[in-house]
Amino acid sequence: MNITRRHGLAVGLGLATLSGAARAAAPLAKMQAPSFYRTRVGDTEITMLNDGIGTRPLAGFVRNASDAELRQALGEAFLPNDVYTTNYTPMVINTGRKLILIDTGNGEFGSADNGLLLQNFLAAGFTPDQLDAVVFSHFHPDHYNGFRRRDGSLVFPNAEVMVPEPEWNFWMDDARMTQTPEAQRGNFMGARRALGPVARNVTLYRWGQEVAPGVLAIAAPGHTPGHTVFAITSGTARFMMMSDITNNTSVFVKHPDWSMILDLDGEMARQTRHRMLDMAAAEGMECAFYHAPFPSVGHILRTAGGYELVPSQWVARL
Repeated sequence: MNITRRHGLAVGLGLATLSGAARAAAPLAKMQAPSFYRTRVGDTEITMLNDGIGTRPLAGFVRNASDAELRQALGEAFLPNDVYTTNYTPMVINTGRKLILIDTGNGEFGSADNGLLLQNFLAAGFTPDQLDAVVFSHFHPDHYNGFRRRDGSLVFPNAEVMVPEPEWNFWMDDARMTQTPEAQRGNFMGARRALGPVARNVTLYRWGQEVAPGVLAIAAPGHTPGHTVFAITSGTARFMMMSDITNNTSVFVKHPDWSMILDLDGEMARQTRHRMLDMAAAEGMECAFYHAPFPSVGHILRTAGGYELVPSQWVARL
């Protein structure tokens, strides 16, 4: 039999195909592994925890840009452009003396695609009873729903609860809730469900105050009245948790003047966004964003039309 090179190649491919089919018999996993990421700020260790993703209709999500422009921005970022997708990424700060969680994710009130904070908190080597403080950046459901289970029990029973004073005063104001149209009262009710039972024990913090050694609360209003970002400092190292300065960073970092419907004061949010992104770019500091693609850590670079989030290099050993 005369075996040509082409025939040999075909036989080889056939054997490879059969061999590959046998090795592929394992079922598809269809789930990611536990997702946490660590970085260092001087002697302080930061752990980013993946709480999953959420989607919503994109129609009307941006107040001052068309749906077509939003679809284009999503497409340019290689994201689905028939829905709006965002990530949720709470942060654990370990100063060596205190263990602090910034925001609590969606918890049991989320969807099948989110509410992963607790499992990733455990996977990262923490236990709920170890937590010294839960610090809230602001009162939107994706930040407070993971604080309490559906049965009412606390997820982090020993933790001090720390809330921005302007945020508490806004959402816990009975007169303001009554004056708000009924269709928009959900967030007032949600904040009260999560935090009302511990109201007597809540610590109200002010901007310019440290919520823990080396963790400074910084005013960032606009998204909500008491929206707060955090500067983490250790020695000469500095890091910024930008909270919700932007939503999906692939959209709102590149288009910082766009105003989304979740910003209670769109113009104030725009000014705050520019101020914080300008500062991060000028100082070259590492940052994290609650709504950036996991692990949500990087540096801000100025561009001709806005800014860009440049992801940090992943390292195995800190």
